[in-house]
Amino acid sequence: MKNRRQALTWLGASFAATTLPATAQMSEKSVRFILPNATGSGVDAITRSAQAALAKALGFAVVVDNQPGAGGIVGVQAITRAAPDGMTLGVVSNNVVIFPSVYKTLPFDLANDITPVAIVGTTPMVLVVNAKVPANNSKELVALLKARPGQVNYGSGGNGTILHLATEMYLDEAGVKATHVPYKGVGPMLTDLIGGQVEMAAAALPSVQAHLKSGALRAIGVTTAQRVPAAPEIPTFVEQGLPGYQVDAWFAVIGPKGMAAADVKRVHDAVVAAFADPAVKEAMARQGNVINVSGSEVAKDYFRTEMAKYARLVKKAGVELQ
Repeated sequence: MKNRRQALTWLGASFAATTLPATAQMSEKSVRFILPNATGSGVDAITRSAQAALAKALGFAVVVDNQPGAGGIVGVQAITRAAPDGMTLGVVSNNVVIFPSVYKTLPFDLANDITPVAIVGTTPMVLVVNAKVPANNSKELVALLKARPGQVNYGSGGNGTILHLATEMYLDEAGVKATHVPYKGVGPMLTDLIGGQVEMAAAALPSVQAHLKSGALRAIGVTTAQRVPAAPEIPTFVEQGLPGYQVDAWFAVIGPKGMAAADVKRVHDAVVAAFADPAVKEAMARQGNVINVSGSEVAKDYFRTEMAKYARLVKKAGVELQ
């Protein structure tokens, strides 16, 4: 009798496995997207806006796993150490291509330890100040920094991040000085920026939109070549007399090295579908992001050229090796 029950149980399970759709069979699994950023960052806002659409396109639940630390190195290292089965991925910014130029040693080799899946798009950056800082535009901020050389503090999400480099590039272009205060993520940095512990910072527009609206922060300018449709009232620095100051921020989906071509294609197709979802498109437009999903081969080439580009920018801005 016991053997008969076991046989029936096995037959029932076998029947269910052959008749249920694939997504139902694997519903207990989930795809983990590691973010080398704290909650509240631009990459975090982008990924969470697309989370439901990514889950639908992939056929699995999607877990967003924020792993900030060391400016993002901790999270990138976690991605590189994951199994290359397409179930652990990462959403990263161009921080990753800056790391090799600002750190003497890294726990991974960016050129060989990741699989670029797609450059997803770009996100606008904005230079902001605490509401109590007596500067409403770049001219007034430069005057303040010249009057108080090195006495004004600026925050970033960590050494070697795009936020760090963007502010250093501004200071270099304007010929002024300020003191860098690195944080373990954008969230803690924004908390101190609003509280006045640091007075200025470059940030992704999605991460500061609410604070600009509330008046807790004030925008000095966007770092893009043109004004951003999501915030048309914020002028560019080109308009404000600094034509050489333009910084682009982009975000991408990557995986660990060794991903099979079939898995890369599966994930890439899901990213294309998710970011074409009407609700996601609306959220991206509201945040000011421009979506233009690249192919995986294009992404590989882009990572290489961006590493070389930022090596030149880091040297020009005088960012010290860590």
